[in-house]
Amino acid sequence: MQSSVKIQPASANELPMGASFFAIFLCMLFGANPVAVKITLSGIGIFTTAGLRFSIAAVVLLLWAYLAGKSLAISKKQLLQMAGLAILFFVQISTFYYGQNKTSASHGALLGNLLPFIVMILAHLFLKDDKITTKKIAGLVLGFTGVLLLFVDSLNLTTDALKGDFILVIAVFLWGCNAIYVKKITSSFSALQITVYPMILAIPLYFSAGFFFDGTMIRNLNIPVVQGILYQSLVTASFGFVMWNTLIQKYGATALHSFIFLMPISGVTLGILLLNEPITANLLGSIAFVTTGLIVINWKKRRKT
Repeated sequence: MQSSVKIQPASANELPMGASFFAIFLCMLFGANPVAVKITLSGIGIFTTAGLRFSIAAVVLLLWAYLAGKSLAISKKQLLQMAGLAILFFVQISTFYYGQNKTSASHGALLGNLLPFIVMILAHLFLKDDKITTKKIAGLVLGFTGVLLLFVDSLNLTTDALKGDFILVIAVFLWGCNAIYVKKITSSFSALQITVYPMILAIPLYFSAGFFFDGTMIRNLNIPVVQGILYQSLVTASFGFVMWNTLIQKYGATALHSFIFLMPISGVTLGILLLNEPITANLLGSIAFVTTGLIVINWKKRRKT
């Protein structure tokens, strides 16, 4: 029998305490991912990195599904839906890796903070009972002010860094489209199915693109590069994706993505500690504006009991 997760009503946008702490934990794990990507790309091509990451993750998830007795059977209609999601997934991840290869891990982690704002706008357009309010508009202005500061920061670095930042914005927009699409189709899938099928269907695309566009697909396999690919595969692409999709199914895209502001904390910190990336006034200001914007958007007065 296919397992599925009960979807909460759209009004249930506030996570309970336990789910909130777990979402925080996942965001810290995802926040470290740009650092792992940056390290991996120093020795492996962009598309090859993605292909290896999701090949390892898919094997782990399929093995877990077999041992746990989880069904992966889907209908032809569902397979077509997964094919569409796989194409979006391929373009999103490829764009993210390309942009991350040109800019710093700190900028990559921080630009991931655009996701809640993009999800908010797309949810307003495509999901019922999830409309933009005056408070959300104020948060949106604060958030994008932070992003503008980040672009100014890139102007003081290199042309490639600015180009990488713009490409990452496109990647995050595609990530938001992915989140909304998952929300619209997710009722007929389990979290495992909606995680593993896009990976499996996109893997041939990654390796084909790697063969034609990566030049040397694998340049240097040292210990940090191997650790980076394993972190991406086992921590974020396997465990993280399943848990993230499970929370989306239970509580909705908007509620979950309100915790994304925590991702730069680990991303920027690790970028500074492991990659010796610079701390600038614009970087700190960007974090402050984006975080304040997210707090404004998600602040709720507690009801008196």
